[in-house]
This record gives sequence, structure tokens and C-alpha cells, in this order.
Amino acid sequence: MAVINFGGVEENVVTREEFPLAKAREVLKNETIAIIGYGVQGPGQALNLRDNGFNVIIGQRKNSKTWDKAVADGWVEGKTLFEIEEACEKGTIIQYLLSDAGQIALWETVKRYLTKGKALYFSHGFGITFKEQTGIIPPSDIDVILVAPKGSGTSLRRLFLAGEGLNSSYAIYQNATGKAEDRVHALGIGVGSGYLFETTFQKEVYSDLTGERGTLMGAIEGIFEAQYSILREKGHSPSEAFNETVEEFTQSLIRLVAENGMDWMYANCSTTAQRGALDWRHKFREATAPVFRELYESVASGNEAAITIKANSQADYREKLERELAELRNSEMWQAGKVVRNLRPKN
Repeated sequence: MAVINFGGVEENVVTREEFPLAKAREVLKNETIAIIGYGVQGPGQALNLRDNGFNVIIGQRKNSKTWDKAVADGWVEGKTLFEIEEACEKGTIIQYLLSDAGQIALWETVKRYLTKGKALYFSHGFGITFKEQTGIIPPSDIDVILVAPKGSGTSLRRLFLAGEGLNSSYAIYQNATGKAEDRVHALGIGVGSGYLFETTFQKEVYSDLTGERGTLMGAIEGIFEAQYSILREKGHSPSEAFNETVEEFTQSLIRLVAENGMDWMYANCSTTAQRGALDWRHKFREATAPVFRELYESVASGNEAAITIKANSQADYREKLERELAELRNSEMWQAGKVVRNLRPKN
């Protein structure tokens, strides 16, 4: 483990240099990693682990879309693909990668197979942190660990295939065997992390829920909608409004930020853009800070967890979700975006 200085604050991180893949394989050479759930995170983590030489099996309900997806990805029934119960029985490390709602629904089944010395792995701190609401309370004689890639399973896999990595946080909730630290570091490297940074289950879920509702998804969509609407209201065409609101951000500016930081992006824009951005950022920060404070407090109080659990437990949740997503998809802004994407030059 290395201690890295982040703007004056020291943090523990694990890199591929100090914990190489060969070491990860040695740590887990006698382990069977059972991936339970093949939806969002499952495929990326499972395929990366398999390609990196680990002993991986999949646990999924037969005759489901995700079972068929696993078969299409090369998992073989009876060898590397099993019903959930059998995979849980075979696994010494159970990677619990179902949705939060799915974890709650299946917990009593999975819990039966958490025998002494096994490890229970999460990629989200939700189930453990809000255990009073989820009922997910692991037995005391197993390791409970977390590796949370900072992005979708699709991005994790795409970057892995490109020879890159997606940064991940890691945490240890319970170290019953004395091997939890080695296990979590090895798994973090094995799934294709760029580097690992230390956190706790609680901090992971608090930051994750805030980020998803904030700058990663909710806030950015809200800001897009507000600016696009004002431009359209003032007579700008859908193409112009979309390009100035979304396309330039996603296809140009955010990539400059990713390369070398916000100051470097500013330095590579016009002096007019620099001056305006430097001035107006203060107004946007002051306007949104109270909203982010309210959001964080809603997360920390358990209110966001309660809303999520209640919504996801409704029988018609999927239908309601599709209606909300269709509203986004069919909005003028994102219909304009569809046209813009189709107009991009093809390789």
C-alpha cells in the first residue's frame, strides 16, 4: 500500500506496481469466485477476472435474459455457469453484484451459503450501510469486503480491453479470516482497476448516492435541460442548442479536463470563454451548494435509501421506470441529440 498526497491530504492507495497481477493471482489461487448477478457490474468484473486468469463462476437464474447473456459471453452451463444456489455453495468468495433491490430479495438464500472463512464482496455499500432497512447482516465468521469501480461495468470492460483501467474504491467491513486485506486488493486488481483508494462502506455509499443524484447524473441532466430550454426560448435552433449545451461538453471540453484538469481545459479555450467561466462559476457554486447540502443530508439520513427500496419493491416499478426514461428519450433535447450523434463522422 502506498501513501499518496492528494492536494495536501494523504490517502492510502494500492497500485498495479506494488500489487501486480501475478501477486493477485497468487493470493487467490485456491479461491473460487462466484459472481452472483450478471446485469450491470457482473459481466465486466467477471470477464475481466476470467481474462486475468482467476477461477470464476457465474450464479444466475436459468431461462432468464441474463443467463442467456452469460452463455453468449462464453460461460458454460455446469462448468462455469450455475443456478444461484449452486454457485453460492461452490464459491469461496461470493461477489454479490445484484441490484440493491435484488440483494434484499435474495439475501436469505445467499446467507445460507456464507459458511465460515468465505468472503462476501460488494461493489456498493448500500446493503451493509442501511442494514436496518435492507436486512443484510452477514455472519460474523466471514470476510466482508468492497471494491467499487468508479463507473459502469460497461466502462470497466471497455477500458480493460483497451489496456487501461477504471479507478476503484475498496473497503473492509469485516476481517474474520485475517486475509480480507489481501483478498480485497487482489480482487480490485483482478477486476481491472487502475488503482484502488481506501474508503469505508458508509463513505462509499454516501459519496456514490450523492454523485449519482448530483454531478454524475441528476444535476448534469438538470443543468442540460435548463440551458437547452433557455436557448430554445430565445430562438436558437435545436441543433445549436444541443451542440452548445451537450455536444461540445461531451465531445470536447470534458475530454480536456480528463487529460490534464480543469485549469488546462480553461487554458485551451478562448480568453473570452476563460473570463466568463472563471466569473460565472462562483454564481453556479453558490446557487447549487444548498441543493448539494440538502442532497447529502438526505443520503446520510437514510431517506434516499428508503425512497429507493420503496420504489424498487413495487410490482410495476419497471413499467414506471420505462415511462420516465421514455420521457427523457423523447424530449426534444435528446431527440436532437440522436440526430447529432448520427451526423458524427463514422470511422
